[in-house]
Amino acid sequence: MRSKISFERSWLYISIAGVAFSSISLIVTFFLGAPQGSVASQSSQNLISGQSVESPDSEAGPGLPVRLKIPAINVDAAVVDLGLAADGAMDVPKAPSDVGWFQLGSRPGQTGSAVLDGHYGIWKNGDKSVFDNLYKLRSGDKLYIEDDTGTIMTFVVVGSKNYEPDADSSDIFGSTDGKAHLNLITCEGVWDEAQKSYSKRLIVFTDKETTN
Repeated sequence: MRSKISFERSWLYISIAGVAFSSISLIVTFFLGAPQGSVASQSSQNLISGQSVESPDSEAGPGLPVRLKIPAINVDAAVVDLGLAADGAMDVPKAPSDVGWFQLGSRPGQTGSAVLDGHYGIWKNGDKSVFDNLYKLRSGDKLYIEDDTGTIMTFVVVGSKNYEPDADSSDIFGSTDGKAHLNLITCEGVWDEAQKSYSKRLIVFTDKETTN
């Protein structure tokens, strides 16, 4: 059984493909941390060796995210596209080793807040989850997103925050400061067997690295 996350009472303003959707009540419900699963996350290797790193602030903009690498916690994970589940909630990756990108929001590198989620906890078969060590990240740590054009973008951790399961999530999915953010979400805290859920939600906030 997987643990259920609900961020309720979130009224967001999301612009998708030039169309503004205002006053959207988005209940983000995804399953992170599970006592069953398959593949553990891989270690980070050859991060940017032999690849060109270009600014996504070009006319074409950033491509679709395909891989997330966080050397500080040995994460090297495939990124899968996620939308909304049948109940109108944010979906989650099927594999504990994958990371999910909320494709109805910003792409990593675009102005706004792109959102990735990932599982937390040991599964019944002993597999670990991709974001088991997300809590270890500190301000200044770097992570890397590779898009489908081969471009690699760098993001820098600026902080983290714990949320209650029913907390307002508007600061996670939206921003108005004109900058490119990437926010990572997972579970944390104590497993509640009755609720089949962890007691806390952890969000790590990152900003796209800028060059002078």
